[in-house]
Amino acid sequence: MSKSKVFLKSCASLAALATMAACETVTAETPAPESDFMAKHQSIVILDTHLDTPALLIQPWFDIMERHDYDKDYTQVDVPRMDDGGLDGGFWVIYSPQGPLDERSYQVTRDVALLRAMSVQKMVAANPESFEWAWSSADAERIAGEGKKVVVMSIENSYPLGTDLSLVETFYKLGVRMIGPVHSRTNQFADSATDIEKPYDGLSPLGEELIKEANRLGMIVDGSHASQESLADMIRLSETPVVLSHSGTSAVYMHPRNIDDEHLTMLAESGGVIQMNALGSYLKELPSSPERNELLGALRQKYSDPSSLEGEAYETYLAERNAIDEQYPQAMATFEDFMEQLLYALDLMGVDHVGIGPDWDGGGGVVGLKSVADYPNITSRLLEEGYTWDDIEKIMGGNVLRLLDEAKAYAESLPEEG
Repeated sequence: MSKSKVFLKSCASLAALATMAACETVTAETPAPESDFMAKHQSIVILDTHLDTPALLIQPWFDIMERHDYDKDYTQVDVPRMDDGGLDGGFWVIYSPQGPLDERSYQVTRDVALLRAMSVQKMVAANPESFEWAWSSADAERIAGEGKKVVVMSIENSYPLGTDLSLVETFYKLGVRMIGPVHSRTNQFADSATDIEKPYDGLSPLGEELIKEANRLGMIVDGSHASQESLADMIRLSETPVVLSHSGTSAVYMHPRNIDDEHLTMLAESGGVIQMNALGSYLKELPSSPERNELLGALRQKYSDPSSLEGEAYETYLAERNAIDEQYPQAMATFEDFMEQLLYALDLMGVDHVGIGPDWDGGGGVVGLKSVADYPNITSRLLEEGYTWDDIEKIMGGNVLRLLDEAKAYAESLPEEG
């Protein structure tokens, strides 16, 4: 079994009389001893709202139970590094690429989404000592306390549903408890933040029905990637609070994927939560290297589908990719860029409405926050800024668990059909 939270919580309890009061008032001037800090950090339930790792679960070379190295294979989530960083799990993403808005394309992509969902099901079934499904905050706290990883699924981009909203319940039964209508391109449900075409000025009529169905089933509605008008429609229509599972603030850095203060305030006032993204190009303008881009383009032509490679062939591809990175390092944002976003959101919205969603294995990561092993860096910095352990528990997982419970409670409050 992976490193047990039960043991760590016991350690924290034994040390409580001597250290807990100090931990609650840690500041930059009075840092807690490293052992006390890590014991407390490991004892809280830490959940991420946007783990893109299911895209790796279907690859022949990837094993979630083995330790990987971001600087070698560019992955960011596995059980050993989750243990290192104290990450107890979270929402594992079903992402599907988008094609034309027609029935044939919907059907093809629906199969992709179902296979992605089944890869998460297989991960849990193959490793029952390490993973378990959670449907509530009580489930998550128990699972984390037993030293296992919390598994819930989310849908990023509802495009594969086509126009058949009965499929929402199909994915619910597979374990989905969070659903985002749209991704980088406008689709049948909503205008996208990053698409020039915005025909609906928010949600489409079908998108409005999607929100109602998500509420009926007990799914959290996710506004990340949606236009701000679409987000406003979600907040207005949803019977339960909306989440931005991996977004940022445009007041700190103007980007179409980031949200302005007006809509963030609207989100907070409705009980919603923003989970802060760590994708570099959403945090600051990054320089582009023509030489690097040319070499990467040639590598893509040479290996049209690197993810399908196995054994020595994949190692050869990685060596060539690593050589490009060594010659022309990738431009990355920094931990301070991420923290500027996080601290701004906390100041604007309050600790009840902010969490963490760096977009692991989906493009996220900055210098100082390269993988899930680096979560203690966030906790340490929040303590330096004067936030308490109670605040950090909310930011690191408590806020999204509240949303999960509220979505579930609303669905259970509805009269039974029939």
